[in-house]
Amino acid sequence: MTDALAAFLRARFAEELEKARFASGTVTQDPERFGVAPEEAARHARFSVATAEVHLALLEETVIPRLGAEGAAGQTAEYQLRLLAAPYVEHNDYPHDQG
Repeated sequence: MTDALAAFLRARFAEELEKARFASGTVTQDPERFGVAPEEAARHARFSVATAEVHLALLEETVIPRLGAEGAAGQTAEYQLRLLAAPYVEHNDYPHDQG
């Protein structure tokens, strides 16, 4: 289950990063169209991209390497994986436990 969940999250976070980069380019080019000030559009764009990058880095560099480890490290990694996945539980591709 953890391998499937990690792969699922990797795909979701990559999608979120792609969307954030696209949206940041769109909103910063024409912020008035979206009813926001240029400074606010730029700040929100940076925040959205940074959030997506942080989620992906946390998954790849901290959680996945420790999945399956013995003891507290493995338990913590699995808990972190489930926390990161929680917002996506209703996604059609979410790998629910089959057992």
